[in-house]
Amino acid sequence: MDFNSSCKDKKKSIDQSVLLCCKFFVSEARNHAAIEAIERAARLDSETIIVNKFEDRAYNRARFTLVSYVMHDCTGNAIYSPLHQTVLNMAEAAFGAINLEMHNGAHPRLGVVDDIVFHPLARASLDEAAWLAKAVAADIGNRLHVPVFLYAAAHPTGKALDTIRRELGYYRPNFMGHQWAGWTMTETLAEKPDEGPTVVSPARGISMIGARPWITLYNIPILSTDVSAAKRIARKVSARGGGLPTVQTLGLVHGEDSTEIACMLLEPNQIGADRVQNRVEMLAAQEGLDVEKGYFTDSSPEMILDKYLNLISANRA
Repeated sequence: MDFNSSCKDKKKSIDQSVLLCCKFFVSEARNHAAIEAIERAARLDSETIIVNKFEDRAYNRARFTLVSYVMHDCTGNAIYSPLHQTVLNMAEAAFGAINLEMHNGAHPRLGVVDDIVFHPLARASLDEAAWLAKAVAADIGNRLHVPVFLYAAAHPTGKALDTIRRELGYYRPNFMGHQWAGWTMTETLAEKPDEGPTVVSPARGISMIGARPWITLYNIPILSTDVSAAKRIARKVSARGGGLPTVQTLGLVHGEDSTEIACMLLEPNQIGADRVQNRVEMLAAQEGLDVEKGYFTDSSPEMILDKYLNLISANRA
């Protein structure tokens, strides 16, 4: 870390009101040894806190939610966050424990470490989240030799995650009609990634890394195995299908006796879970299907912040 002459007598500052949240999505939920290895890597630095972990065996997908601070130099520039090395440790553990060629599940994916997204918390800015996203992407791309595509605030033009995924074939099932398995894309990418090689390891795949304001993930079970009906409902709920603005959806198989509408609410303060639930129930009734109450896969930013502050205080006691 370099400091100019005006900073020589000033210390680096740690401000617990400038925090970043990282959601780390991995394509595995059935191999407990692999999940435990990733979690051990996440706990190597006590300054990073795991505030939540969500595992879905039907999707064969897990998500870790982590929080830590951002350190600034005396001019106010972000220069360090414990999240940086923690996320790299987790990615390295994931690539060492999981082989994408052996993977199958009901949720789409492009890589072992499928998605890493940074959100600002408390007084942090989106620029700080983007700074860390780009730093992590450079290391995963160049040190771990995995192609990385940046999205949202981390991308030079703000390119959307779903746009990149669509270009790469993320939404096209390749196994048993409605499931995803192994690696089926060409090993040489037609489009140059933002970081890392253009040649893909089928065992590791591709990683998406972005920064964006808070989003809410909300899933609604449909009591039917008719995945075609679930896809029709999902399409009519989503903004892309002419449904609710700022809502993205997937209709997916979820276990042996149900399907699910997986929802991403890009602006949850404007279009919230209740409105999405009501729309799904209305459309499902038109299909003659019953719907269960949906569930959030993570806590709210306020709850995550509160849990982080409590856990970090307990660690330092």
